[in-house]
Amino acid sequence: MVAGMNSLETAIRVENLVKDFGPRRALDGVSFTMHEGEIFSLLGPNGAGKSTTISIIAGLLRPGSGQVRVFGRPAGTPAVKAAVGVVPQEVALYPDLSAQENLLFWGRMYGLSGRRLAERAAQVLELIGLTDRRADRIASFSGGMKRRVNLGVALLHEPRLLILDEPTVGIDPQSRRHILDSILGLNARGMSVLYTTHYMEEAQELSHRLCILDHGRLIASGTHAELVRIVGELDRVELTLQGETAGVPDSWRALPGVRAADAENGRISLLADDGDVLLPRLFEEAAREGLHIASVQIREPNLEAVFMKLTGRGLRD
Repeated sequence: MVAGMNSLETAIRVENLVKDFGPRRALDGVSFTMHEGEIFSLLGPNGAGKSTTISIIAGLLRPGSGQVRVFGRPAGTPAVKAAVGVVPQEVALYPDLSAQENLLFWGRMYGLSGRRLAERAAQVLELIGLTDRRADRIASFSGGMKRRVNLGVALLHEPRLLILDEPTVGIDPQSRRHILDSILGLNARGMSVLYTTHYMEEAQELSHRLCILDHGRLIASGTHAELVRIVGELDRVELTLQGETAGVPDSWRALPGVRAADAENGRISLLADDGDVLLPRLFEEAAREGLHIASVQIREPNLEAVFMKLTGRGLRD
């Protein structure tokens, strides 16, 4: 987890947020508070309501009901928009322009001009590690490099709050690492960061605090340590089966001490009262059903275990 926060002033207050898209309820009474100077993550599978939440905070969508205040002002007001930088999930750049030309164009949209705009574009190119590619067209960039320029655009006007919506989806490991390190560096210099992801390891690494969303509802919030305590003394048992499996065998779910179970791509995860006691029974059941257990690990609970405990299924795309 990242270092301590700079302040306990409120950056974002979300109260009972509800949003419908036709018959589908995307947000169902979501409430949370983010402190100024922290990295606060919204963690959840695709479709959980993360993007809808930050779109309302950024003033891009209106809620059906509920309230959002950013630095004490209603979301969407000019003062709030000037204080917020948004990195959308989709890359918002002109492919036929160079990286520098994109930054200069978007900088003008933020009201920058002249020497100040040129200075900020140069500073941002250095921050995102693309100074040597500043004259190259965006169309020639990899997906990860495009996302780094996307991040740079949001930083041009030096916002107090940076909002990032799944900024590392589908990119190479080097660009992913660069983006995460940039976020940590910006926060260390005092910037508040609201981050959405369905990658558990990113939420664990970056967040001072986080909340877990599922089906438009907030199901848990707190620090990593506070959330893991929800799981209590349960063990997380992971098994890899040889060959195909359609899911968790019903007999395994019914074993004494099994609290939750989920399967994906041949890997079965179980939450159990005592992993050491459960393992012999699992091998017995596997042999009876003609299954071969290729590997076993007993891990300490993490955010995925929290999600399993609260929903009965694993956290995935």
